[in-house]
Parts: sequence; C-alpha cells; structure tokens
Amino acid sequence: MRSVLFWIHLTAGVVAGLVILLMSATGVLLTYEKQMLAWSDRTPAAAPPVADAPRLPVEELLAAVRAAEPSGAVTGVTVSVVDGAPALVTIGQRTIAVNAYTGAVLGDASPQLRTSFRAVTAWHRWLGVEGPGRQVARAFTGWANLLFLVVILLGPILWIPRIWTGAQLRAVTFLRSDLRGKARDFNWHNVIGIWCVVPLILIVASALPMSFQWANAALYRMAGEAPPEAGRGAQVSPRDGTGSDARRGNGRRSERPVERADAASQTLNAMWQRAERHVEKWRSISMRLPNDPTAPVTFTIDRGTVGQPQLRSTLTIDRSTGDVSRSETFETQTLGRRLRTFARFAHTGEFFGIAGQTIAGLASAGAVVLTWTGVALALRRFSAWRKRRRDRTVVLAQTSAA
Repeated sequence: MRSVLFWIHLTAGVVAGLVILLMSATGVLLTYEKQMLAWSDRTPAAAPPVADAPRLPVEELLAAVRAAEPSGAVTGVTVSVVDGAPALVTIGQRTIAVNAYTGAVLGDASPQLRTSFRAVTAWHRWLGVEGPGRQVARAFTGWANLLFLVVILLGPILWIPRIWTGAQLRAVTFLRSDLRGKARDFNWHNVIGIWCVVPLILIVASALPMSFQWANAALYRMAGEAPPEAGRGAQVSPRDGTGSDARRGNGRRSERPVERADAASQTLNAMWQRAERHVEKWRSISMRLPNDPTAPVTFTIDRGTVGQPQLRSTLTIDRSTGDVSRSETFETQTLGRRLRTFARFAHTGEFFGIAGQTIAGLASAGAVVLTWTGVALALRRFSAWRKRRRDRTVVLAQTSAA
C-alpha cells in the first residue's frame, strides 16, 4: 500500500508540477500585496497641511477628482485614518490619490506597483491568459490545485519513518547543509514538507471553492444551507471579500434596527458621517458608488487590516430616503457565507492578520522548494531506471553473443 501511495504522490506531483510551481511562486510575491500598496501610496504630499487638520467632506474630494478627470466615472472612494495615507478614488481600473485634507489630486496611486500586482495575480489565477481563454486556464490551475492537495495529504504518510528512532526523526525534521545531489533533495523535500504540511493543507484546500462549483456548494451544504446558483452567489470578491449574495440581500439580516433619517442625510457627506458613526475606531471606510444615481450606496467599514472580514461591517443606505436599509457584519451572515468568506481569506492567510500572511507566504515558498526537489527526485529516479534498463540490455546482448 505504501508503494501505491508513493506512485500516486509522485505522478500527481509530476503532472501538475509546473503549474504548482508557478502558483506557489506567484503566491509568495502576493504575500504582502495590500501592505506594500498601502506603504507605496503614502507620500508627504498626502500629509495634512497643519497638525490636527480635519479631512475634507467626501463630496469635495470627489469634486476635485471630477474636475481633474472629467471624462471618468467615479465608482468608489476609500479613506484611511493612517497618517500620510491619501484618499483613494476609483475611476474604472485606475486608482487616483487625493490629499484628504486639501483636496489636491496627486495622480495615479502607485501605478507601476499596481500594474505589477495585477500581472502577478493574472499568472496566479489564470496562467497569464487574457480574454475567453481564462476559463480554460482556470480549469488548469483548479485541477493542479486539487492534485497538489492529494500530494500534500499523502506526503506525511510517506515522510513519517517506519521505525521511530532519533536518527530517523532528525533526518526528516532538520535541514542538513552537508548533503549533495539526491541526498540533499530528499532531505529538503522531507523536512520542508513536514514543517509546511499544516498551513499548506489549509491554503490549498481553501482554494477549492474558488475553483470548483462542487466545492463551493459543499461549504453551504456543510452549513445546512442550499448552495447558491452557479455563477451567481458565493463568489467572494478577491479585493474586498463581499459576496454577490450580500449585495443582493440574500444573507441573514442584522439584528441592528433600521434607522430613519431626515432629508439632509441623503447627501453623500451625511451618509459618510453616518458610516463613521456606525463603527467606533474604524481604520478605513470605502464607499461604492453605483452607476444609477438613485441606487443605494454601500459602505465597507474596516476595523482591522484589509482581508479580515471578521473586523468588517457593511452598511447600505437608501439614497432617496436616507434610511439604513441594511447593516451587516461577519457574525450576522449565514454560516454558509461565513465559511465561504473564511475560505477566501484563509487561502491568503489574511484572515489571521499579518502573522497569517507571513505563515502563508513562508508555506508558499516551501511549496516552491517542495515542487523543485520533488521533480528533481522524479527525474533522478527516471534517469536511474533508464540506466538500469540499458545495463540489462548490454548484459543480455553479451550473454547472447557468448
């Protein structure tokens, strides 16, 4: 049985090895994407002109951007309490930085870094494919991810020594720098596999609902809920983590009572102030502006780092009446949606904050080494098999000649 499991492990790793290597390497590059973008966006030009200067109302910020970019339609704005962080206004695929205290438009926010991360993300999800071919490429990454899960689950069975001795355990738990060739690859493959197996199982398994509808439906069925229709619900945005079913209002409603408001609250400024009062000690607020000027306005309010849905609230305000039509937190979502959202942000480690991201990044780097050494060991095995076959052929030829 151990031999059968070994060949399944080896075959799955070789078949999907190149895609696994690519996804792991790009995963490492994306580890601190949000922190790097936030750090890059900060600039002295976004600082307040004087200490304790108040931020401008959101309508003034939007007016300044519309004056500088009259041809673009504003779709969202994000304001952070972090010192030196500009307000970020979204126009199509562009992100415009604005001084939140003076209204000065600073231009595109970290355009080269954002372009680089978009390219890395495209390789991570779709092998860099553009257009209709993305669906086919996504199938390749999905099945490679599933094969990788098989490889990871079989790994501990093969790596655990048959005889538990101190020497055997040290051989699979400590890296050795004095080895070369096959012995080095074997040591690195076993040791890194042992140390990375737990986070890799979580990272790889949590990616399945994003790749396969059956895996996505399984999360909802585990929670005793009917899975959403294919292509509609259960798709969690990779940027903000809000599901499309949340936008349609299919989740469980918050226990917070719906508020009434007067006519003054129908302005964006008043709605923004309400969002600020809605959550104490917020760190950032994002407002999504729909194309329809009469449609409700949705605010996403974060108390933690971006990527921690358990510290996020969503507030939807009816623009025509000023009423809070929906107030939702992670806790008020249905269990199925919480599982789906957890899977999305457990995949990147963001659910657990900066420590989780770091562990996920290290595990992804370990997966790069695992794939490299695994393929190297497979090639060495194939080369040794060919040599044995040639030697047998020579011996048979000599025997026949004699």
